[in-house]
Parts: sequence; C-alpha cells; structure tokens
Amino acid sequence: MSLEILGERFCEMRDSIGSVVVDDWGDISAFLNSSREERGVPGTIDPFCGALGFLTFDYGIDGVSIEMAKYARSFERMCGESGLVSGDIHFIGGDFHDKAEAVLLPRWKRFHIPNINGWSKWDEGKWFAKLYYEEMPSGSEVSKEMAREMWRQAAGFAEKLGAYIAENGVTLLFPVNINSNPGNFALTLANVLVSELMGLSVLNSNHDFYWEGGAPVSERAPGESGPRDHFFKNMDNEEFFSLFRMIYPWNGNRWAQVNINTRQSDTLAEQFGIPREALFELSTTVSDDFFEEYGWDDVAGARRSMMRVLSDGAEVVSPVSVDAHLAGLSSWMEAQKPVVCGCRDGLSLKTDVPDVVYCLQPTRVVARKRIEMDLEMLGELTRRPRFREEFADPARKLVLHVTGPVPKEHQVDLERVLKAYEKLVSDIPADLAERMFIAFSVGTEDHPSLKSAGLKRLRIEDIYRMATVILFPSETEGRGLPIIESSACGVPIVCSRYYPEEVFKEVVGEDLSEELQIRYTLFPEGDYSGEFLDEVCDLMFSDDERAERITHNKEAVRKRYGSGVLVQTFQSVLEYLARGR
Repeated sequence: MSLEILGERFCEMRDSIGSVVVDDWGDISAFLNSSREERGVPGTIDPFCGALGFLTFDYGIDGVSIEMAKYARSFERMCGESGLVSGDIHFIGGDFHDKAEAVLLPRWKRFHIPNINGWSKWDEGKWFAKLYYEEMPSGSEVSKEMAREMWRQAAGFAEKLGAYIAENGVTLLFPVNINSNPGNFALTLANVLVSELMGLSVLNSNHDFYWEGGAPVSERAPGESGPRDHFFKNMDNEEFFSLFRMIYPWNGNRWAQVNINTRQSDTLAEQFGIPREALFELSTTVSDDFFEEYGWDDVAGARRSMMRVLSDGAEVVSPVSVDAHLAGLSSWMEAQKPVVCGCRDGLSLKTDVPDVVYCLQPTRVVARKRIEMDLEMLGELTRRPRFREEFADPARKLVLHVTGPVPKEHQVDLERVLKAYEKLVSDIPADLAERMFIAFSVGTEDHPSLKSAGLKRLRIEDIYRMATVILFPSETEGRGLPIIESSACGVPIVCSRYYPEEVFKEVVGEDLSEELQIRYTLFPEGDYSGEFLDEVCDLMFSDDERAERITHNKEAVRKRYGSGVLVQTFQSVLEYLARGR
C-alpha cells in the first residue's frame, strides 16, 4: 500500500473517533474490539516502506532513553545492511529535557506532544491520582466521568500523533513502556487507536510492567507492599480494570511484543494470552567504546571534567554542608543543579588524584534504588581495621556519586539519602567525616567551561571510568544495566540480588557457562559481615584483587552484549512483522 494512503487513513481515523459516544469504560472496550485489524488485511500499511517512529513519555539521560538511542542506531545499521527499513527516525514524546542532547543524535527528528508525559507530569498528576489512588467504584458517576475524560484526552492525542505520522511517512511505530507501565492512560489508548485505525504495525517495547513490584491486596501477605501496588487500587471496578488489562499491553494482530527478559514474555503468554510467536526478548547492547582500554590519565581527565560539572565551572569543588542543602532542598528540586555535599562548609575536593576512592551509583534517586544502603555500608566500613588503616593517610578521600536526576515526586527519597549521609558523617571522627562526600550530577555531562579548559564532554563510559567501584543495591529492576555496563568498562560492582530474581540471574548469566558469567560482590540483605566488608575493601584498595575480575567480566560481556546481538534480535522481529503484510 502506498504512503499516500496514510493521509486518507488519518482522516478516516479522526472521523471514526469523533463518531463514538462514550459514557463508560465498556464503550471504550467495545470500540477497541471492533477496531482491531487482522494482520495483512487490505488497508494495512507496509511497515518497511517509510520512517520509524519512537514514542515514549519523555527523553533525558535516563536508562530508557539511552536504550532507545541504541535501538535507533541498530535500525540505522540494518538500513544499510538489509534495506528492511527505510526513511527517517523520529522521536515523539511529552518532554525533551536538556540532557536529552547527550543521548539523541542531531540527525534524528523530534516531535513534542504536550501533556503525554506520565505520572506526576501528566497534568501535574491529577488524572494519575484519580485512576490509581482515589476510589472509583464501578458504575459510579466518578467512574463515568473518568471514562469520558480519558476518551476525550485520547482522541486529542491520537489526532496529534496521527497527523504527524501521516505528514512524515511513519509506517512502523516503536512505543517504549507506553503499553506496559501505566504512566498516562490516555496516551496508551491513543497509541492503540492510531495503530489500529491507521493500519500500522507496532514494535511494542516493554521495559517495566505494572505487575512487576505490584499486586492487589488479596495477593499480598499481611504488611507486605510493593512500589506499584497502586495500579490495582480500582481493580474491583470490572469495566475499568478489564480495559486496563486489555491495553497493558494491547494484543494487536500487527503488534510484536518486545520484552527485556524471558520472565516478562512467559507472563504475557501464560496470563495474558499473547501468542508465543509474537513475543521476543530484546537484549541490550554495549557500544564498542565501553570496551576500549584506558589508563589513569583517562580516569583523571574524566574526573576533571566532572569536577567542572559539579562545581559550576570551577577547577576545585567547594561542597555545601549537608544541613544547608537539606534546608534549601525544595527550591533545589526545581532547578536540580549538580551539587556536592560535605559534613560542613569550607571544605574543598579534588578528585583527579589516585588517593580518592570514587564510589559511583549510576541511577536516578528513587526509593527502589536504595541509595541509603551505600551509606550504611560505608558506615560499617569505617569500623574495619583495613579501611581505617587506608584512611590514616590524610590525603585519602571518598566520594559517593549518584549520577541521575531526582523525579520531583521523589523528593522524600532524596531526603532519606541525605539524612543517611548526615548520620554517616555524624557517627565517625571529624577528621574522617571531613574527607567523605556525596555528589549529585543529576544527569549532567557537560559544562561551558570544559571547552575553554581543554577538557572533553563526558560520555557514559567516561563516567563509569571515574569509578573505583560501582554500587548498585537496587530492590527491583527490569534489567540492571549498571551490572553490564560497569563490567564492559572494567569497573567492579557491588550489587543486590534484585527482584525479579529471574532477571538478575539472566543478567549475570547464572545458568550459563562460567566464562559467560559476570562476577560481582553481593550486597547483603541484613547485617554486613566482616567477610563482605573485607571484600569491598579489596575492591577499593587492591589492584591485584580487581584485575582478574575486570578481565573476566569484560570478555563475558563482550560475548553476550556486543553490538551485533541487538541487530540480530531486531531482524527476527521485523521478519515476523513482514510475514503479516
């Protein structure tokens, strides 16, 4: 079918949506079911004759955005090698943060649709709260009003999205997390409407599902809770929740479901009835840059660049006291400029020297990342003779650096981390406390001063190379990229055995041959044993202890996550979609 038909299909979609009268959730479900198109029927757009359109809530320096950039590069590689996909690459979202410049290449086109961001950024969280935190009894006027409102918003989003697709010849949609993590219910509806009514094929990418870390009250043990339990708040509203389960994810006949682990695929097949042939697992990939050899000069250069970022252009970092930062935290949350905290004002920090132990947590500040455990561990380390002996040298300093931003709804999580740091420095001798710092770069990798100082803009692999050790005590993960990326970069990691355990086992290669397994030090879920603390000291202070692990992990990751692996998976997905033409 020629691309000219896209405009015609868009007009038909707009008219069809406009003719629907919605009074309750059942009306929406009925319309979606009546609109479902079979694979390969007349009217289906050839997914390989035009452009590729990515769709997600927002773009920044977060893990999802970084993965999407990898996907885009893989598609460009396939364009050159197989000709399966042609045309431009488009990124469509509700926000493009300044930090997205570090991830999205200039040649990729962008389109902003207002209000399709998720969670608290979707109309300041008003609709998210009404759906998932407030009572919405079945058949109530509140329920009907929400159904009408979601349909109204979905129709508006569908018109904007469909018009852009028609104008730019987008024939293959690539939504990420839109139909798995319910940040914006209306956008999810719009995505289904556009794909079905315009005859588009969809490569539906799922990083996180609402049922990962979430469950209804009936399935929880007494006192048990999960970070996504709120999605089950109104499951007794059968019309609403049946629609909710229908679109998270949508089992479209021209949709391929692409998950990041086998557990997700098994759940979609066994509990959601999605055909096995439509399910794929999409491994991540690590760019060749991560595997490059580097020495101390490279580490020092990366640290000098980061000091400029953390100090707003100065050569030396002047930390603010943690008490002062806590006092002004609400206003800092609005701007989120990089900052380093110390136990008091008047201290200084230079990190481009070997005496600095650099602990890196490459995550955002959200509760499930459990950053406070880093500080609890450091407190226990200060009581170990080996650690005390190393820090008897007054030149020794330690930095805990958290790289990601703080979503505004997670200010309380940041407060918890800062108070854990406050406790750490108040419980240890003053001379040691004055040499232990906590830094937040909030996803910032560049500063105007870098060019004039002859320094390079930081890349993701440069940030890993700054580290003596990576700390990753996360509670739950869809994949666990820091384990893979730190290993590729040659930095040892201390990590938790996060939930789902099957995902953790898959990432570290527990069921693979020993040569393909990633070696790690395990964060305990209780007391910190002397054996564990001594092992962490070895990672911090002993090059010999680190060397064998580094060499092994780099080779294991190269074999499992090299740049060609992702391309092979995409080729399989596209061949599946091609069979539906």
